[in-house]
Amino acid sequence: MTTQILLAGVTGLVGGDVLRQRLADREWNGRVLAPVRRTLPISEARVAAIVAALADRAADGELYAQVSDRLAGAALDVYISCLGTTIKTAGSREAFIAVDRELVLRLAKLSFDLGARRAILVSSVGASRQSGNFYLRVKGEVEDALADIGFERLDILQPGLLLGARNERRPGEAVMQALAPATNVLMLGNKLRRYRAVEALDVARAIVVLSERSEPGKFVHEHDAILALSEELKVPASAR
Repeated sequence: MTTQILLAGVTGLVGGDVLRQRLADREWNGRVLAPVRRTLPISEARVAAIVAALADRAADGELYAQVSDRLAGAALDVYISCLGTTIKTAGSREAFIAVDRELVLRLAKLSFDLGARRAILVSSVGASRQSGNFYLRVKGEVEDALADIGFERLDILQPGLLLGARNERRPGEAVMQALAPATNVLMLGNKLRRYRAVEALDVARAIVVLSERSEPGKFVHEHDAILALSEELKVPASAR
């Protein structure tokens, strides 16, 4: 049976690695449907770019129509959201919410309506709707709202700082990445280890492993769990 995945954020740091890691398994006969603003520079039968104006603040119905029209007849199995931006990149808090909360949830609802019963979300360590930090509060709101949609299995990854080369410039993050090896060493004990920086590739590998799991429930994965899942990808699928 062919597994169909809706992968949001495929042009980003983690999403791009998810796509590459998933396609690296030549025996995987599934299909990745990727909502994007422009055609992907990839020629692969297992990937379909769903080109739509995803960056604007379109009304729910308008956005739903754009993507759902292009997904007509699709039967989805898994929704994966690697969407994420910053307030500085987005330009305002409202624009940040439009992507990091509204778009994530619109595509989640669309995926559910098209049959997906499993969802995987890249969130952030410390995410909570009770947080005094705006960024973490929005992430927490997304986690809670996603859990209410009705997915039978929901995996939430809460990594710390993501390490890797982005397509966009984030000077502040670049400085933090350079300091990460030193700061990681200082983060000892269970309470601090969860805040350690992690390679985006490890997060992507963890997502690929989770995309093959169907046990029902809600699961939250922090730093150490993400690394453990990443290691599993090195084990043949038949042995997992």
